[in-house]
Amino acid sequence: MTETSIPSADQSVDEESAPIEATDDTEVEASSGAREKKAPAESELFRQSEIAADYVEGLLDVLDYDGDIDELVSGGRPVVEVVGDGLQNLVGQRGATLEALQELTRLAVFRQTGTPSRLLLDVGGYRANRRKELAAVAKNAVEKVKEYGEPVRLEPMSAFERKCVHDVVNAMSGVESESEGVEPSRRIIVRPAD
Repeated sequence: MTETSIPSADQSVDEESAPIEATDDTEVEASSGAREKKAPAESELFRQSEIAADYVEGLLDVLDYDGDIDELVSGGRPVVEVVGDGLQNLVGQRGATLEALQELTRLAVFRQTGTPSRLLLDVGGYRANRRKELAAVAKNAVEKVKEYGEPVRLEPMSAFERKCVHDVVNAMSGVESESEGVEPSRRIIVRPAD
């Protein structure tokens, strides 16, 4: 059996926060002397997904779970998907275990690359299914805001969930959304646009 070391999760990465997004891009000096942001190359993103896939494979071995692992780049970020039966324990209640595994995997990538990663980890299609559910929640909130003209407060959500809702709301006219509060009680308010 291969021995796998699991890094400690002493730092958290919030998918919707600006500072993390700013560190995901590397700054390069332009000929004028001004700094400009350069997105990581597709090859670097794929390398991150390979490192993450190896780490997740080691975790699955330690935990004695079977699953196929796909590594890819989607939407300008590295993605690792674990597909198989009986993986619900890796998702946990409302995706809490999945979020923790994602943080550990991001730390493993950081250890090898020295660069913070926006890696997205999905297990058993949980994120894709949750994204659909959240789109319906966001559309319902938008309808209420448009009908009554009053802000709608949604239940507390993870950073991934908030980003899904923000994306749907931002694509609609006449409404806007913002996050308020602190983790784990951070939530979205949908309100009429100014």
